[in-house]
This record gives sequence, structure tokens and C-alpha cells, in this order.
Amino acid sequence: MSDYGDPDRTPDRLRDRPSWLLGRAASRSHALLREGFAEHGGGLRGYHYRLLAALDQWGPASQAELGRDTGIDRSDVTAALSELEALGLVEREVDPAHRRRKIVSMTAAGTERLERLDSVLDGIQESLLAPLTPAQRRQLLPILERLAHR
Repeated sequence: MSDYGDPDRTPDRLRDRPSWLLGRAASRSHALLREGFAEHGGGLRGYHYRLLAALDQWGPASQAELGRDTGIDRSDVTAALSELEALGLVEREVDPAHRRRKIVSMTAAGTERLERLDSVLDGIQESLLAPLTPAQRRQLLPILERLAHR
């Protein structure tokens, strides 16, 4: 599962380094996400979830805005939106004010699928955090937010 090999074979110089441990945790998290969406995502992946979540939270947006908001490359946004549109989860319409720009909105089916994917993601989070006590979980999020947003 890990991109970092056998944890028992980690060189001592790396074993206790926060950057190494965060990398291992991120690798485990990405693997759990890939596996969880592959098994329970109905053909959708994490980047589809990000796009649907952004549309749900902020409403209709241009493809460029969605790319910026989700950290997904513009060409990948276009391909992912084509997949979501083919499934009837989003709609794209030409922006009347800027004819070259398309505005994306989520359909009712997209909202329903996002809610099902929320449950998939909840299960993935539970698997990731399983080794922690409830108190440790409450402490972890603010620490990670501080490291991520510094």
C-alpha cells in the first residue's frame, strides 16, 4: 500500500523525521482513497468528488474556477467534467457573457451521488484514523491544519 516500502526497513536517520512521517501518512491516505473510491465510488475518483463538492458548496462555476478551487489542472478538469456530464451528474452551458467560457452546474443526480460519496469518504477517514483514540483525533486536525495552511 505504501510508496515508502517496508516501515521496518526505514533508515534510522529518517524514522523520526516529521517530513518522513507526514509523507508516509499522506501515502497511506492516498492509497486508502484510491482503494475506497475504486471499490465503492461507482467509477468515480477523488478528483470527481472534489469537483462535485466545490459545485455543491459554491454553486455554478466556470471550468477555470473549478480548476483553481480544487487544485486540478485545467485539462484534467475538462476530462473529469466530461465524465461527470456523461453520467448526468453535471451540466455545462455556454456563458452568455463570455461565449468561450462554459458554466458548470450540478444536477439533482449529482447531489445524490455526492451524498453517497460522502459516506465512502467517511469510511476512508475512519480507516485512516483507526489507530488513534478519540482524543488524538480531536488533536490531530488542528495540528494538520496549522501545518498545511502556514
